[in-house]
Amino acid sequence: MTHEIVLTVNGQTERATVPASMTLLELLREPLHLTGTKEGCGIGECGACTVLLDGAAVTACLVLAVEADGCDVQTIEGEANDGQLSTLQQAFIDAGAAQCGFCTPGMILSARALLDRSPNPTDEEIVEAIAGNLCRCTGYEAIIAAVRRAADRIGGEGSDG
Repeated sequence: MTHEIVLTVNGQTERATVPASMTLLELLREPLHLTGTKEGCGIGECGACTVLLDGAAVTACLVLAVEADGCDVQTIEGEANDGQLSTLQQAFIDAGAAQCGFCTPGMILSARALLDRSPNPTDEEIVEAIAGNLCRCTGYEAIIAAVRRAADRIGGEGSDG
């Protein structure tokens, strides 16, 4: 059985005919070719497939594509603006928080959801926000520093530029 769905992905309206069993991760990576969203564990444990669904960080491997019908989805490809890295993306680079890069898209989107709801988070709030994202390279200190740096920059600029 297939379903017709319409969703907004990174500001673009997308229409798709999807099987009932297709995950949002599969939809993003295969027909939409948005490969920044990574497939890691496939069971919602690693966070590599984190995207924003109506502003909330979700693991796309656990969301069916049909559940995203009518929703707004942001992937890592939607984080930059007109080819310019967001303040958050630049902070990850500046803090050395992006190592192998596999977890980075999910980390950035988990951090984005946090900063959108709490522009000046505590370190404890940052740790809680990224708790669903596993990283084998950085030890998390650089990631926490990057989110803190982005929060400080965004607060000083008044926007995420």
